[in-house]
Amino acid sequence: MTARFKLLGAALVAAAITVLAAVTVPAPASAAALTEVTGFGPNPSNLRMYLYVPDRVAPRPALVVAVHYCTGSGPAMHSGTQYAALADRYGYIVVYPSVTRSSKCFDVSSPQALRRDGGSDPVGIMSMVDHVRQRYDVDPARIFATGISSGAMMTNVLLGLYPDVFSAGSAFSGVPFGCFATTDGSEWNSQCANGQIVRTPQQWGDLVRNAHPGYTGPRPRMQTWHGTNDETLRYPNFGEQIKQWTNLHGLSQTPTYTDSPQSGYTRTRYGGSGPTAPVEAISMQGVSHNLPVDAAQAIRFFGIDTTPPTSAPPTTPPPTTPPPGPGTCRIGYTVSSWNTGLTASVTITNTGGTTIDGWNLTFPLPAGQTVTSGWNATYAPSSGTVTARNVAYNGTIAPNASVSIGFQATHTGNTGAPASFALNGTTCSTG
Repeated sequence: MTARFKLLGAALVAAAITVLAAVTVPAPASAAALTEVTGFGPNPSNLRMYLYVPDRVAPRPALVVAVHYCTGSGPAMHSGTQYAALADRYGYIVVYPSVTRSSKCFDVSSPQALRRDGGSDPVGIMSMVDHVRQRYDVDPARIFATGISSGAMMTNVLLGLYPDVFSAGSAFSGVPFGCFATTDGSEWNSQCANGQIVRTPQQWGDLVRNAHPGYTGPRPRMQTWHGTNDETLRYPNFGEQIKQWTNLHGLSQTPTYTDSPQSGYTRTRYGGSGPTAPVEAISMQGVSHNLPVDAAQAIRFFGIDTTPPTSAPPTTPPPTTPPPGPGTCRIGYTVSSWNTGLTASVTITNTGGTTIDGWNLTFPLPAGQTVTSGWNATYAPSSGTVTARNVAYNGTIAPNASVSIGFQATHTGNTGAPASFALNGTTCSTG
């Protein structure tokens, strides 16, 4: 067992380093530092808590729990992934739980860990979440979990046990909730690791439902990543996770949407075609357990890739906000297209000297394009002259600050950009 954990840890250390090549995130200069927090609350398995709060915290910030791999640690997860650099850009807060037991693996196998408030690591992690929520004005609708290998398993566990806390999760090389269960005190389940535990979607869903009986509310969205050549947590676990989370959302096993975001990757979405679908799964052809961890795509899936204002909004906003004057807004617009579909990313920058409180962006969608889904704004109508309106968490744009929104659309051959943009009725510059 020790050898397995060392192999798993060594592979994931390399994976954590590989993430640096997966995506470049130019972060602003930062004086923020990783800080250990003690005395954070009930902690039956003696976890350690590390906290990263960026210099520029967004109003009502999101909270991301980033869970390390076997033989790893909170500081290693902090330095080896880009969640902190992305926090510098987007203003969310990151908690890095850290195991102290000898294996440095999270408990995802004991009966205590697989029952809500049953004890072990999940209880300690929830204490960390509660500690941050008590001290920062965290948006309760934007609390997320992500992890690698053992941390990916824990991501499944946290979302299963606390669906009323976590809005979404992103699991890199994990297994379904309950797959690693043991009753003999062992941390390792060879059958699950080897992909030999196969259940129906209903059976996988029932494992989660039975861990928190009586819960009837919404379930968190799940994004899962797996390499087809995973030699440690075999590839069948990828499909079993899809079964579990589609069942929990009451969805079909048939994808709503399929594409290839890059060579060798197959991405399927269930229950929606947009970037924040209820379930998103990325299969990585020929990739081993040592997979590249694309933190930016996890943050995109969470829907928190929005640049916060450069300063906090006023405590008492004025009753009305005048529209920006001429030349006080700039729009960046990029398109990625394929066959009959496209994704558009839009950056709205306030280039004026007055804070914008509440906004709508109007633009003529080129002929043949129809919006099918969007993020960080509401869109109506779906074609013709479209208006994107702010959502609750990004309605304020301070001077020199930006908001990123986007949408997915179908097209009939014309993938061009809108000819003009108007923010609160005033024409913006582009570029």
